[in-house]
Amino acid sequence: MSRSTADSTPSVTLPGPKERRRLREALALSEEQVAEAMGVTKATVKAWETGRSAPRGRKREAYARLLGAGGPSGPSPSAAPTGQAEAASGPALTPSAPSSPVSSRPPADRAGDGVSLPAERLKPEAPEKAEVVKPTAPTAPAAPGEGPVESGGLTPEEAFDALYAHAAPGLVHQTYLLTGRRALSREAVERAFQQAWQRWPEVAVDADPVGWVRATAYEYALSPWHRLRRAHKHPDAPPAGAGRGERELLSALLELPPAYRRTVLLYDGLGLDLPDTAAETEASTPAAANRLLHARTVLGKRDPDLAEPEELHRRLNALVTEAPAATLPAARAVRTGSDHRIRAWTRAVVGVTAVLVVMTGVTAVTAPTRYIPVNAPGETVNGVPVRGGPEKLRPEDVELRDRLRSEPNPGPERLVPLAG
Repeated sequence: MSRSTADSTPSVTLPGPKERRRLREALALSEEQVAEAMGVTKATVKAWETGRSAPRGRKREAYARLLGAGGPSGPSPSAAPTGQAEAASGPALTPSAPSSPVSSRPPADRAGDGVSLPAERLKPEAPEKAEVVKPTAPTAPAAPGEGPVESGGLTPEEAFDALYAHAAPGLVHQTYLLTGRRALSREAVERAFQQAWQRWPEVAVDADPVGWVRATAYEYALSPWHRLRRAHKHPDAPPAGAGRGERELLSALLELPPAYRRTVLLYDGLGLDLPDTAAETEASTPAAANRLLHARTVLGKRDPDLAEPEELHRRLNALVTEAPAATLPAARAVRTGSDHRIRAWTRAVVGVTAVLVVMTGVTAVTAPTRYIPVNAPGETVNGVPVRGGPEKLRPEDVELRDRLRSEPNPGPERLVPLAG
């Protein structure tokens, strides 16, 4: 765990990945325009906005100037350089609250997200015209596994254990609502925390470590390859103590496509804002809004009570905030399993590389140094047509021919009649 992050000593601080996307949309710039201005591809810009990578050197300075040129309050660094340097050497975890705090605001308080507007009206306004809308309704308690993790002066192991104890049960419950499979949800969350431990220097300085683990768990749980596994082929039966409305909502959610199901769970269930929901699902803000509208329409047809966004938000929020009853392995077991998996993969890669090196060496030693042509053995050719021309002469025919050539016979003399 001595690996440092890619930006352990950055010369220019950058906002968090979600803040980068928000600033770009506030400037009314598309990913193609940013990519053209920076001299990179669209995939690179998307990787910067999802946190999979970060620019370096001059591109980092130019990217910071581009985001801060017209942002509402300039770039807000996600972590100070000193904090990142400390995290690289294994300090205490100091995750802050997510860039967009998870709340349970009803959809009426999030009208500024543009969900109720057509797709062509979802283009963000200029920064100078943007207004901060404060919710008037009281904020409900955060869902299990959401919110900041307070820690100070902890070792990386202790910080990871604190994050695991705080977020893992709620994430298992959320993943179950997303997939309808209990075993798969526990497996997805355990695998996500194993990946978090493998990349702990990066996760430790992330502005929203719970969101990082949540996105990883959702991606694993929604992988289409799980359909080939017999244990996860069909959803589990709803809990015995679940009411009729809860069972209908769970079955209606599972009928939605995975991307639409994830969008409605993040927005109406966890209370994320629309730009944050679009960033986590790796979609544009208009696409996320259209998915949300379509999901609400389908759910409303299934259950008329869910046609109202407030009712859908209330019932989804009640499902998310239920007390999780999942039995999970200890945090130490997760860390140990992650280390064992890394060692197993390392040994496998080293073994395969050694086998390839040995085979290459044996081939180089036993290979001939010059080309030796191979004389192919003769083969009987069948199916060839008979040669044309006269037939072969028999012995008596040959004898007659030779006799005629050696003893020419001009024939009888010509008889000439005489006059009488």
